[in-house]
Amino acid sequence: MISRRNFLQLASAGLASGFLPGTLSAVTEPGKNKLKSIGFIAGIVGKEMQQDWTGTLQKAAEFGFSEIETGSTYGEKPAGFLKICREIGIKPFAGGTSLQLLMKEPEKYFDLYNELNYKYIVIYYPWLTGGPFLLEDCKKSAGLLNELGKKAREWKLTLCWHNHDKEFIDMEEGLPFDYLMNNTEKDLVKCEMDIYWVKKGGANPLKTLEKYEGRIPILHIKDMAPGVKQDFECPGSGIIDFSSIFAEARRQGIVHYIVERDNCPDGLACLQSSGEYLKKLKF
Repeated sequence: MISRRNFLQLASAGLASGFLPGTLSAVTEPGKNKLKSIGFIAGIVGKEMQQDWTGTLQKAAEFGFSEIETGSTYGEKPAGFLKICREIGIKPFAGGTSLQLLMKEPEKYFDLYNELNYKYIVIYYPWLTGGPFLLEDCKKSAGLLNELGKKAREWKLTLCWHNHDKEFIDMEEGLPFDYLMNNTEKDLVKCEMDIYWVKKGGANPLKTLEKYEGRIPILHIKDMAPGVKQDFECPGSGIIDFSSIFAEARRQGIVHYIVERDNCPDGLACLQSSGEYLKKLKF
């Protein structure tokens, strides 16, 4: 246990280095930390949400989830949607759309997400082509992200873009991922980093997170099956070492850990197993 004297010494050291832990838990020992909050993206239970979104959220809450990333209110007005989510105990905090739709109707999404009290708006595919991406593609996307990031800030929203594996395929000069990170305004454009896709692209998720400290406020938690195909898996059922990634994320102050699994045959079962795994995981 850390004494008050030792905590004050640690806090003083934090002030000297420009970082002050917000709570005593911020200085607990490695290997003894757990996630304080677990979220999921609505698409993992897309069919279930369309059929009975309140019942699906109730089950997710029972599995230990407290956040959801969704761009839909499932027929409810924003105030009514938020009220029901609050009663269930799951907080919507972010939603997303495509680059093309946000370019076409930015105010539509900014207004809706303001009504929902969201903090983030996510562009799930920040490209105008199918890739592999060239330097010219990167220049266009970086420019558009900066433009939309500036507009989003006017609505008090933070713009994020979501990566896949193609951002880690070499182009004429380096990697598209690095280009977007280095050529977008750090205060206007953030990255919702998908751990699975980073690894699928041949990069190291932990090293990527370390390299871009302060630029990644949301992590998509998706596992990878063993074998050559490297298929999608629910967190805890694959080969990815989440402990080391979460330890670094916690050090950086990241608080949004969002479970995702593409083409999931049984979304509720995936949420249940993922919740059980993530609640127990120590790092």
